[in-house]
Amino acid sequence: MTGTDARAPLLAMSGIVKEFPGVKALRGVQLTLHGGEVVALLGENGAGKSTLMNVLAGVFAPDAGTIEIDGSPVHLRSPKDATRHGIAMIHQELNLVPELSIADNIFLGQELRTIRGTLDRKAMDARTAELLARVGLELTPRRLVRQCKLAEQQLIEVAKALNHDLRILVMDEPTSALAEAEVERLFTVIRNLTAHDVGVVYISHRLEELAEIADTVTVLRDGVYVGERPMRETHRAELIQLMVGRPLGELFPRSAELHRGGSARLTVRHLTTVPAAGSDAVPLHDLSFEVAAGEIVGLAGLMGAGRSEVLEAIYGAATGVSGTITLAGRRYRPHTPRRAIARGIAFVAEDRKAQSLILANSVRFNASLAALHRYLRPWRTVDAKRERAAVAAKVTELKVKASSLATVVGTLSGGNQQKVVLAKCLLTQPSVLLMDEPTRGIDVGAKAEVHALMNQLAGDGAAILAVSSELLELIGMCDRILVLCEGRLTGEFRRNPPPAAPFDQEAILAAAMARAPAVRTPS
Repeated sequence: MTGTDARAPLLAMSGIVKEFPGVKALRGVQLTLHGGEVVALLGENGAGKSTLMNVLAGVFAPDAGTIEIDGSPVHLRSPKDATRHGIAMIHQELNLVPELSIADNIFLGQELRTIRGTLDRKAMDARTAELLARVGLELTPRRLVRQCKLAEQQLIEVAKALNHDLRILVMDEPTSALAEAEVERLFTVIRNLTAHDVGVVYISHRLEELAEIADTVTVLRDGVYVGERPMRETHRAELIQLMVGRPLGELFPRSAELHRGGSARLTVRHLTTVPAAGSDAVPLHDLSFEVAAGEIVGLAGLMGAGRSEVLEAIYGAATGVSGTITLAGRRYRPHTPRRAIARGIAFVAEDRKAQSLILANSVRFNASLAALHRYLRPWRTVDAKRERAAVAAKVTELKVKASSLATVVGTLSGGNQQKVVLAKCLLTQPSVLLMDEPTRGIDVGAKAEVHALMNQLAGDGAAILAVSSELLELIGMCDRILVLCEGRLTGEFRRNPPPAAPFDQEAILAAAMARAPAVRTPS
């Protein structure tokens, strides 16, 4: 489809208003979607994107406004109403039951039964196989969801949606944890859906992928409709200005300030891991590299390459670790995260909600949790005044948008939650910072702030080892990029070569698929 269509829209949302206690989340918002079209819905965290889509999915009832499908008004009072109208929503946090099979997940709540009233597993398996084939998955229907990769789980969610008479599919950050190859696979499925006249609303913070998949873009800011543009006629800078309401400076400040060298802060030699039996962790094979003070080194690779496992091994959160690690020339054995923190290592985990934050607790509790030992009195009680002052200073420095330090972290936007994670790490005063997907699921403004912070920390002498599934982010922020494939180092690239190869997107992707010769730092 092109950005315009003379046909009547499949979906027309107009004047949508939604208020919560003390918050006007949506103020007269509109959205139009045609059959066979992909509409990108953009806005910073807190702009109202998810609220608007939850109204469409029947989760929230609008306080005002109209929703029309094929020109006829509809009232979506529940998710079941939405399903009856062919509307499905795939949330960023996938709505699957890990301990059930693929078939059981797809038919959850609508199981097929035999004449005798028993589950008709044969029919469900046959239908599941058909749906999996439609989304390009060659998996057995009886496979447990927890045994599937995240990219496969995303497509299982699409298959689940196809089990109804799907007409409108909402996808909220579907590629936030996917590498380039998995993203292209998902795009193939989306194109197949739109070829069959399904309309797709696509929410993403990855602006670079929208030109490839979106026909039009609708922008919200602070709960207000800002405008709609044809995607192919709209530049990235214009989209950013529409979202944040102001011109945004360089997203990757590292481009103008290259690392000039320094002594090795983190040195890894022959790192090898043997995961515990039954673990999904990728084993690492004889990895050797180093990160200098003031340097940002990226880890690139497809899902299952072992990127996160490298950080976990260094942090003391992996099993069966062997090899030699030194910090500023001193031998370090990664037994536990507590030891890592004591030696000046901090870890920004990939999944902030499950691994880094206690969502039901306050900003203050979460931010100081890893650094409480710094505020102990001689008699081993916490000096609450010093602790509170330190947290307040860091929250102010990182511009965390919270009404007070007592604000429950789970009520904050994704970008502000990530800032609390960063505050938690920085209060431990690290000299080595391990960052796993540091900008996953946050808006472009928050991304720019995280990038600026990384640049500042490196400028102050910290050594940063970062994982990102966004290759452009690695190229924009890193001094060197190490590429992994199946737990092995397959490439090394440098912003300012030699001795390593220069940054080249195609060459990096080729190395990620093991098409490049292995590169190994001399021991």
